Amino acid sequence: MGLTITEKILANHCGKKFVEPGEFIEPKVDIALSNDVTAPLAIQEFRTTGIKKVFDKNKIALVMDHFTPNKDINSAQQVKYVREFAQEQKIKHYYEGGNVGVEHALLPEKGIVVPGDIVVGADSHTCTYGALGAFATGVGSTDIGAAMATGKIWLKVPQTIKFVYKGKLNKWVSGKDLILYTIGKIGVDGALYQTMELTGEVIDKLPMHERFTMANMAIEAGGKSGIFHVDKKTLDYVSKRALRKFKVFASDKDAKYADVIEINCSEIYPQISAPFLPSNAKAAKAVKKTYINQVVIGSCTNGRIEDLRIAAGILKNKKVNSNVRTLIIPATPAVYSDALKEGLLKIFMDAGCVVSAPTCGPCLGGHMGILAAGERCVATTNRNFVGRMGHVKSEVYLASPAVAAASALKGYVADPNEIK
Repeated sequence: MGLTITEKILANHCGKKFVEPGEFIEPKVDIALSNDVTAPLAIQEFRTTGIKKVFDKNKIALVMDHFTPNKDINSAQQVKYVREFAQEQKIKHYYEGGNVGVEHALLPEKGIVVPGDIVVGADSHTCTYGALGAFATGVGSTDIGAAMATGKIWLKVPQTIKFVYKGKLNKWVSGKDLILYTIGKIGVDGALYQTMELTGEVIDKLPMHERFTMANMAIEAGGKSGIFHVDKKTLDYVSKRALRKFKVFASDKDAKYADVIEINCSEIYPQISAPFLPSNAKAAKAVKKTYINQVVIGSCTNGRIEDLRIAAGILKNKKVNSNVRTLIIPATPAVYSDALKEGLLKIFMDAGCVVSAPTCGPCLGGHMGILAAGERCVATTNRNFVGRMGHVKSEVYLASPAVAAASALKGYVADPNEIK
């Protein structure tokens, strides 16, 4: 019997030829990741082991991106604690200040994650790296503490659902629309503790930034991970960034899947996910006129340079609605620099937007765009639970950069096809 790409990666990291769903394993990890919110607890757990040195100072990434630039004293203390640990352990991949970006955009950009890796992170959207053909999953801070000590992670081999995307994309439909539509179709627990293997003719044509977006939101369907096969686009992206050699894996033709779900992309139009679940997806054009107070364009889901180009193309020579605070958050310093060079930041500022330094900020209700009671936001982020971006009586609508930019102009949830 053949194996899926996920099963092959897991078996390889266990020194085995074969693993099967439901089996408990303890594979070696290539990268153990945490941030300013989750790293302190991971470090505390590491200390309890009595081990003095991390398993490999080059395989740990500490990214200070959530409440930074430090929003208050507690945030500053958290970062200080992690910084001192990084200095003590001589951690190579420690990022703060002018070097920091949103972790799941930063690590691929830096070549820290490569195809065939096992990446565990104390952040649920660690599944983003599946776009590179890696097995990547979010775990708890205690698990990261153990991984930093041992270089291994204990987990159960997940089953795999194969998604096959067919047809032709309609205008303005992107990877964000595909994944919102998919989550709407299967529900927030539709892939519970399973790998979402994303395939098909539409996927083959998707650029890397849209693959990152889709993999990023696998967790919103309950997925253990999301994963893409490595192709020329992947290799073109990785070859100029990779910090180390890598091995490419692919599913066998006779691999066994828990389910195979086909999706006709010709039926998909620019999406919006209404509060309070990502599964509340529908075509933006089908939403009755819903006025908004804020738009956020950024995050680990949609803060890459290609995302900003799309938004800038819609906002150029226009003004955002006077009732809408529009926040633009480049995901990394490199994205910020490219946006500056390309004149995108001027387009945003001329349109009346606020441009921020890279940060997770508003996505988790941390800072840089908190909502008051009764306020609504259209965001290119990945979650819209109750109180996610501020007050429990606020609302977040998830969307692509195109839908977000169009909504900023109109002052209500809008389809980009409305913009002339």
